[in-house]
Amino acid sequence: MLEQFLNHIHQHTLCRKDDCILLAVSGGIDSMVMLHLFQQAGFSIAIAHCNFQLRGKDADGDEDFVKTVAAQQNIPCFTTRFDTAAYAEVHKLSIQMAARELRYRWFNEVVTHQGFTKLATAHHLNDSLETVLLHWVHGASLDGFAGIPVKHSNIIRPLLFASREAIEQYAKAHNIAWREDSSNQTDDYQRNYIRHKIIPALKELNPSLEYTIQRSFGKVAGELALLHRGLEAWTDQYVTVLHDRIMIDKAYFQGATHEASVLWNFLKEYGFNYDVCMDIVASLHGQSGKRFYSSTHQLVNDREHLLVTKQVNDWENARIEKDQQQATFGIWNMTILPSAVVQKSSQVYEATLDAAKIIFPLVWRKWKAGDAFYPLGMQHRKKVSDFLIDNKVSVADKDTVTVLESQGEIIWVAGHRIDNRYRITETTREVITFRVSPHFPQ
Repeated sequence: MLEQFLNHIHQHTLCRKDDCILLAVSGGIDSMVMLHLFQQAGFSIAIAHCNFQLRGKDADGDEDFVKTVAAQQNIPCFTTRFDTAAYAEVHKLSIQMAARELRYRWFNEVVTHQGFTKLATAHHLNDSLETVLLHWVHGASLDGFAGIPVKHSNIIRPLLFASREAIEQYAKAHNIAWREDSSNQTDDYQRNYIRHKIIPALKELNPSLEYTIQRSFGKVAGELALLHRGLEAWTDQYVTVLHDRIMIDKAYFQGATHEASVLWNFLKEYGFNYDVCMDIVASLHGQSGKRFYSSTHQLVNDREHLLVTKQVNDWENARIEKDQQQATFGIWNMTILPSAVVQKSSQVYEATLDAAKIIFPLVWRKWKAGDAFYPLGMQHRKKVSDFLIDNKVSVADKDTVTVLESQGEIIWVAGHRIDNRYRITETTREVITFRVSPHFPQ
């Protein structure tokens, strides 16, 4: 086991003898075996233990156990306690995700402030197998079948070569003490259900399941490398970056297959999920100007390109003065064009209105509940909210709908409908055209 441990570290260049390594030690069998192996190998180590305060006296017993072992073996030990349940409630997270966020944030603080070069966790081969099965159940892409990464930044996983059975045998052979987490014996969590129900059934088909899967991780890693090279070639051919704007040539989508998957592999870096990419592909031949959003970016379906930019969160009301020709508000630009040529506009993102009826300054703002106007062709007021519903404006698009006001009256629901009172008539002598387009910050 020690030889395999050292070979694994060497093969993946996890750490060197001169590294100072912080070990995440829960007190369970996996982390106690990892601690023993690092000691046998002669590395410079310290212990970090988190008490999540989720199992009452059992959690306190784990903390006391780890502290005692550290003191007996003269190993530096750092401990902390979290109110995990409260954190999960405040941040709307599962208990597992809350615990993960808390521990890695604290680990990073200890590593940074205490001068450690590596953080070692005790994930092993069965953990990686369980993770892959969870990814499969929840519809992951190929990335989800590569298993837990051996290293990421300064985090290393020196036990990923070993099965749970091998770890148990090593612990017994070396009389290693550990604390048993009773929650691991229940089927309450999805991972535990896979561990206790699914994997034993699969091992009836393949008794060497763990090591078969371990070999497959190498195959997947190679396939991922080819995929990434292919994506780089696709990016070189179809993507242009101009300042903070990313332009995807729509020519690719003419006759292509699996367009949503290809697009998602590129756009996932910017927070777009697969379902949104399917919607983007479905919109390619529709009206240009449709927008899609991730938590950080927006994508606009333009005439020849898909345009990706960071979201702009500046939504302070814009004031437009007489003779002003340009304005910016949130994710939109507006061009203002006075003209003596009376001609109606047929463009969705343009509004040509009777100049004599418009009094400056104008206010350009987001629509809000209670707003109402007289939609073109109608003689009675209609709430903007009802208008958007009737016109099947999506929830995401509603959040970016803006209105243009003159003396407190809405003259245009921008990009949707002008107010009937400001339309061009037979008596109109001059017009003003307002044109909106996506704002791309430089």
